[in-house]
Amino acid sequence: MNHRVELNRGNRIFLACIYWAFVLYVFVPLILMILMGFKDSKFIGFPIRSWTLDWYKGVFSDTDVMFTFGYSVAIAILSTLISVIVGTWIAVLLQGRKFWGRAVTFALMVLPALVPGIISAIAFRIYARMLGIEPGMGAIVWAHAVHNVPFVSLVVMARLSTLPKSQIEAARDLGADPLIAFLRVTLPYLVPAILGASIFCLLLSLDDFVRSFFLGGYEPTLPVLIFAMLRSGMSPEINAIATVALVLTAAIGIWAERFTRRNNKETKV
Repeated sequence: MNHRVELNRGNRIFLACIYWAFVLYVFVPLILMILMGFKDSKFIGFPIRSWTLDWYKGVFSDTDVMFTFGYSVAIAILSTLISVIVGTWIAVLLQGRKFWGRAVTFALMVLPALVPGIISAIAFRIYARMLGIEPGMGAIVWAHAVHNVPFVSLVVMARLSTLPKSQIEAARDLGADPLIAFLRVTLPYLVPAILGASIFCLLLSLDDFVRSFFLGGYEPTLPVLIFAMLRSGMSPEINAIATVALVLTAAIGIWAERFTRRNNKETKV
């Protein structure tokens, strides 16, 4: 008995060490990045002898940087809307139904998430040229949406698998046609999953460098802009831009998590 207790305690200590090592691995670089954005010097490194907000002031006063922020957010929103509509439709089509070609449809739906980013970007660039689509916002939105559809479909399918069939049957018994039953029963039940998938797709789009680089025009997205700035050397301005983007994405994630939790409680009630 004592040996088992000591063994369990040893396992807990070991797992705790792994957990905190992972936390340090993830958060220490982020903390260092944020600190360097306040350094009153053009060079990255310690020690920090004086602190300043000039780099952050420069970010918000730089029209090119702010335009790039807005441009990236617009691309993320448009691609997320498309991927949510298409991904939800595919999930409803596949979940709980058996038809010829279902396995092939599922495989084609998941494929964009499995293809390496560089290969996907090259393929999109070649296909866009064949279709006569010019590099720019439209091409990037298209590529991001196709890449994000599998994530939406998988999340929505997981949520659909927990939907009680009795609710849909009750709606049909009360005279609702399939469309009304979907809009009043299925869709409200899917809201938490759709919201979670939307936030995930939004962050994926904001972070996508490879497809944005290959399909972009003269206006760069935020990752492409940071990459271009890195060519001239690392500076606290880059840290400030990255910190602003980090705060924005973290705020979106926290809001989505609270909204989803509240919605789940209301659904259970």
